[in-house]
Amino acid sequence: MMPVNPSPQYQKAEIEYTLANTIEEKLVALRKMLQLVPKHKGSEKLVADIKKRIAKWLKEQERQKVQAKKVGRTQGIKKQGAARICIIGSPNSGKSTLLTSITNAKPQIEEYPFTTKKPEIGTLDYEGIKIQVIEIPSFVKDYLKTEKGPVFLAIVKEANLLIITYKDEQEKELVFDELKKAKINLPFVEFNFSKLEKAKDKKPKPEKIKVERAEEIKEKIWKKLNLIKVYTKQPHKEKALPPIALKKSSTVMDLAKKVHKDFVKNFKYAKVFGNSVRFQGQQVGPNHVLADNDVVELHMKE
Repeated sequence: MMPVNPSPQYQKAEIEYTLANTIEEKLVALRKMLQLVPKHKGSEKLVADIKKRIAKWLKEQERQKVQAKKVGRTQGIKKQGAARICIIGSPNSGKSTLLTSITNAKPQIEEYPFTTKKPEIGTLDYEGIKIQVIEIPSFVKDYLKTEKGPVFLAIVKEANLLIITYKDEQEKELVFDELKKAKINLPFVEFNFSKLEKAKDKKPKPEKIKVERAEEIKEKIWKKLNLIKVYTKQPHKEKALPPIALKKSSTVMDLAKKVHKDFVKNFKYAKVFGNSVRFQGQQVGPNHVLADNDVVELHMKE
């Protein structure tokens, strides 16, 4: 049998395949190998093997796409509130305890791993702003290849912020590796749960983080979301509750769109009380940029 005698370029492509983390990267490397492999009798077996591997990864890619499409039918979770946050981490890294401590959710909390089998949903209340928080079942190595991994990762991709929990650097590295494989690059906050202060309720379970610490965590989450709270008011009345969440650098018109379409259509001016104006009650136009905790009085044309 003739020797294959692969070129240095082929050998480089083979190394790229070995080091590839995602299916897309593996397919790129394999196709490069197929293009660079010498074409003669002695390489027929190698060519067949490369084609077989390409077919295998294409099949796996299609399987993952099909699973991801099932999100709407199986694990689809409607976005609610001002933002969506996903809590992710390896088994027993404190995800459920954190969810219980900062939201109204009551997930099952046990000492053994993989207690959470499906996404658990809670609502975080930050000074009247409601934020959806979803605990995702534990990350493991090659999460994307697990039965429900693609479905859960599809939920994660829709988040505005990730909370990553871990107890050591190895767990932290695993989570970031799996996010990279899934091509998820979102803002995040991280908590080393072995360092978080805990306080148990009178009952042995669930375990909760101390109230003071939980409030600190909420504050950290809010700052990372890059949102501001804005209040509305009617003339000669107190500000209305709850506040409205807006992205930083939002304008009066952005607020009007959140309140009612009539304010957009018939906008005349607004009076603003807060840090974004030179004096309280200053009259501003639709493009005025609002600041956190501003109070806005919207006025319409007669």
